[in-house]
Amino acid sequence: AVLKQNPLQNNVTLPKGASGQRGPYGKSGKSGQSGPRGPNGIKGTKGSIGTPGDPCKAQYAAFSVGRKKAIHSNDYYQTLVFDTELVNLYGHFNMFTGKFYCYVPGIYYFSLNVHTWNQKETYVHVMHNEREVVILYAQSSDRSIMQSQGLMLELEREDQVWVRLFKGERENAIFSDDFDTYITFNGHLIKPKSEG
Repeated sequence: AVLKQNPLQNNVTLPKGASGQRGPYGKSGKSGQSGPRGPNGIKGTKGSIGTPGDPCKAQYAAFSVGRKKAIHSNDYYQTLVFDTELVNLYGHFNMFTGKFYCYVPGIYYFSLNVHTWNQKETYVHVMHNEREVVILYAQSSDRSIMQSQGLMLELEREDQVWVRLFKGERENAIFSDDFDTYITFNGHLIKPKSEG
C-alpha cells in the first residue's frame, strides 16, 4: 500500500490566489444611546420684517362733536345733545342721545370745552354711566370765557359717557350763538383692554 502524502503537510509554499468577490453586507447592529447635547451655536442674523397684519383686527374708537345752540338750566338735569358731527368713527357716539357708547373696552381720553355766559354760572358734569366723574365749573362774571376739562376713564363694553347740565338751583348756562361752534366734546381710545 502506498501512503498518500497530505499536501498541507508539505513544506512547499504555494503562491497566494486572487482575492474573491466582496460578500454581502451583514445586518445593521442595534442603535446606540443618544450622546449628550452639544453647546448652543452662535446667534443667527435677524430675520426680515413680516407681512402686515389684518387691519380689521385693529381696534379704534374716536369722536369729536360740537353744539351751536346755547343751553340754560331748568328744574331738572339736562343731557347735552350735540348738533355738529366732526368725527364719529363707527358711529359710537349717538347724536340723538348725546352719549358715547363703549364697544371697545379699554382706557379712553375725553375732553369737554364750553364757553361761559357772562353774569351766569356754568355748571356741567362729565358722566360715566350714572356717576358724576368730573365737573366743569365757572362762577358768574362780567366776562365770558372758554373753559375746558379733560380726563381719562377705563371703560367696559356698553358703558356710556356723556355731559350733563346741572339743574337750576342757580341760573346756569352755556353760551353759543347758533352760528359758531362754542361747545365741543371729544373722546378717543388710548389702549384697548385686549392688548393685555
